[in-house]
Amino acid sequence: MTATTRMDVPVAIEGDGVELRMQEVGGGMTVAFVRFPKGTDMTPAVKGLPEDLCQCPHWGYMFKGRLRMRTKEGDEIYEAGQAFYWAPGHVPEAIEDCEYIDFSPTNEFVTVIDHVRSHMG
Repeated sequence: MTATTRMDVPVAIEGDGVELRMQEVGGGMTVAFVRFPKGTDMTPAVKGLPEDLCQCPHWGYMFKGRLRMRTKEGDEIYEAGQAFYWAPGHVPEAIEDCEYIDFSPTNEFVTVIDHVRSHMG
């Protein structure tokens, strides 16, 4: 069994109020603790991935705020108190300050995070 807290997980991405902490927790899964300030739009960061969208699935829970998830099928709104599944093919935009936790397959998630990091100046 593996357990961790937000503060024990290393920061993978940080800047402009965005904070993403991630750590592999076993079973080929990674936990991520994410904070997006209002107005954060990840579209530029995922440009260049297939279909210019995140191709990693995520399962999680929104602690705070509201988030618009753009997909080819249309936008969905997620808000505090909701558990979620985001299928491959999405990009988030924070409508309000957001905090959430998600669990993702490590290999797919690392591919996306490495790409995002390469687009950060």
